[in-house]
Amino acid sequence: MSWLEVVDGLIPEQYILTLVLFFSTAITVTLLLIPTRFPKHRASVQVVVLGDIGRSPRMQYHALSLAKNLVNVELIGYQESDIHPKLLQSRFVKIVPLVAAPRWLQTSNKLLFLLLAPIKVVWQIVALYWVLAYRCDPAEWMLVQNPPSIPTLAVADIICYFRNTKLIIDWHNFGYSILGLKLGANHRLVAIAKAYERICARPAFAHLTVTDAMSRVLKRDFGLKALTLHDRPADHFKVLTLREREAVVRRLPQTKEFADEILQRRRFILVSPTSWTPDEDFMILLEALVVHSARVRGYVMGAPRLLVIITGKGPQKQYYEKVIKDLEPQLEHVHIETAWLSMEDYAALLGAADLGISLHTSSSGVDLPMKVVDMFGAGLPVAGWSEYESWPELVTEGVNGVGFNSAESLADKLRELLVTGRVVPLREGASWEGKKRRWEDEWNPVMGRLLGLTT
Repeated sequence: MSWLEVVDGLIPEQYILTLVLFFSTAITVTLLLIPTRFPKHRASVQVVVLGDIGRSPRMQYHALSLAKNLVNVELIGYQESDIHPKLLQSRFVKIVPLVAAPRWLQTSNKLLFLLLAPIKVVWQIVALYWVLAYRCDPAEWMLVQNPPSIPTLAVADIICYFRNTKLIIDWHNFGYSILGLKLGANHRLVAIAKAYERICARPAFAHLTVTDAMSRVLKRDFGLKALTLHDRPADHFKVLTLREREAVVRRLPQTKEFADEILQRRRFILVSPTSWTPDEDFMILLEALVVHSARVRGYVMGAPRLLVIITGKGPQKQYYEKVIKDLEPQLEHVHIETAWLSMEDYAALLGAADLGISLHTSSSGVDLPMKVVDMFGAGLPVAGWSEYESWPELVTEGVNGVGFNSAESLADKLRELLVTGRVVPLREGASWEGKKRRWEDEWNPVMGRLLGLTT
């Protein structure tokens, strides 16, 4: 007796037909839904950011460099803020927006995060897969920003497998280390996230990192070889002439009220760009400003008034705006503005400022804040939190910036730099650092060569 006769005796014929119809339909639908594969005659790159494109300058610079080399680019991410105008004008660049998860899925509460995070991840998987598989044409290359790692890397692996696309991961940091800021470095989910990140990174064709230190960690912990592509300033960051600086100070809403004081050197401009995330402790800056204001109030010789402009968007902005308001009685000689600026105005502000402040503490210890690179492009020296391994890769102490490790030491640096005039030679060092190597100088021999665009 054959197996068909046995099955026919055990299962009614209509059920067999139903099962056959179900599985044949499922297989047909699956085959129809598999994304089309890349046709090898057409060069193109998908640049993927599971975040706001406008707040991802490095990925925008990648897209601009690709477009300059006449490569077709699909720039994929959330379109929540202004995108570089040259990208919008380029015929080689197509912006493909992702649908963001509902705001109620975002929370800073640890318990709620554990409950809502899986729902948010499912939303992101569907949104990202749908765009990459069905709204975008097959591409030769996919360049993915990491972090966020979950679910970006897994979705990218699947799409690249189906579409015969080569995956390049651009490591800005480690996703598991950022998760550790929220849950604690020893949390079991952080260990799982690290294992996920290591496994999902292996299928990639190539890896880029922002520091040599990160390349070493990637080799040591994940067994992956990476190319270091340091952040460098783009062309729109430049040193201003005195006339240009005066025009900027009198034009920008954040500075024009104090223009005369600023131009007469009776008030100094400090700029602190931020994403308002937990890896930047703004209480350090605020406590330092309280100390500085007390010194001015106490008639300490030469202690200048300050205009502090904090730029950017992020989850902790409202919290710190309330803290700033509560501290106003102690900040009599310090005026603080929070702002979100266009790319052109942001570059102009950096060029007009006296000192940049970086509060980036680095969750991994091996990433670097791109905002410091932008400052150097505008000839702006930096005072930054320096207690992590990769800081010396970017800042030369006493040449283009200074480091601090507490609110008190930052207050001392402010007085030392602004009162004694030590900020002037630092400005010269920052200008030289910004001029010696720009983004294209860094990109062409690394990414350009990897893609076969340069020799």
